[in-house]
Amino acid sequence: MTLAVRAPHATPLAGPGVRACSWPVFLALATAIALLFIAELALGSVAIPLKAVLQSLFSGATPENPAWRDIVLGFRMPRALNALVSGAALGVAGLMLQTLFRNPLADPFVLGIVHGARLGSAVLVTIAGVAGNALLLKFGLVGDVGMAAASIAGSTLVLMLLAKLSRHTGLVTLLIVGLMLGYLAVGLISVLMHFIDETQARAFKVWDDASFAGATRQQLEILIPGLLVGMAGCALLIKPMNGLLLGERYAQSMGVRVAVVKRSALLGAAWLCGLVSAFCGPVAFLGLVAAQVARALTHTADHRVLLPAAGLTGAALGLAADLVVHLPWSRHVLHLNAVIGLVGAPVALYMLYRTRALQSE
Repeated sequence: MTLAVRAPHATPLAGPGVRACSWPVFLALATAIALLFIAELALGSVAIPLKAVLQSLFSGATPENPAWRDIVLGFRMPRALNALVSGAALGVAGLMLQTLFRNPLADPFVLGIVHGARLGSAVLVTIAGVAGNALLLKFGLVGDVGMAAASIAGSTLVLMLLAKLSRHTGLVTLLIVGLMLGYLAVGLISVLMHFIDETQARAFKVWDDASFAGATRQQLEILIPGLLVGMAGCALLIKPMNGLLLGERYAQSMGVRVAVVKRSALLGAAWLCGLVSAFCGPVAFLGLVAAQVARALTHTADHRVLLPAAGLTGAALGLAADLVVHLPWSRHVLHLNAVIGLVGAPVALYMLYRTRALQSE
């Protein structure tokens, strides 16, 4: 593994006092998640009273309108669970990438990793189209697992290429490389679309718009456990990742197997990005914003605090963005990436300006 770890400008690791001060942040984020989750279930094209939502969730009593229970449990609950867990996973992945590449702008979408996942999915859809129009649907669960595997493979390929190139590039150059890899993947996807029929192309276009609402219950049975396993794996790397913040030599003196840790962190990030992309489409900027907001809230570089904070922040942002998308807009349909981009793009520009300012000092 040739991934370079550059010396940070400042890496204050949290002591017991800082960790104690982080609990109010965790409590505030958890409260925001709970409120947003309830709002996701209550608000939409059909407004459902809070009492009916709570009855549907926590009691066997039938709401005043029986259809409300079906809407809450059958349609909005899967979407809210998807937004919560996928948002948390992207927050964790964004933090891992920013630590590994020593780049505050590192993000699955910015670095082209999401486009690699798109390419993997497009390859599988093309193979299915050539072999048989309904191949993925015919095999059901196998098709879902195959889509997840293809997406993870694509994200892993791009991430490994970035890891190889990062040794010889600066912070801004790495972002340009990721952008070019993303454009290359988009070009290959356009070529692949010529080999599938119009129905499959429309289905791929719907997936490519990114949404937390498209995953079925069967897919969530794959997605949610898979993301929880991936985030748990990242949590096991907290101590060695803290060691890397202080430099590779220091980490090695602590007994950290640096190459193994880097490879494991890369695979963990690729796993999370690939799974989310497979079932939600290419979600943009959420990992970048979640990691930066978590740092701003906790004022520490200690992953014992940052990793759960990034996960909670990502979950809150995912729920908030999905809630905005599904509010009963009268004239327009908002897209998930457009909503996230309204926050993510200014954050990226600010971090780019700040990074260049620090480098010029």
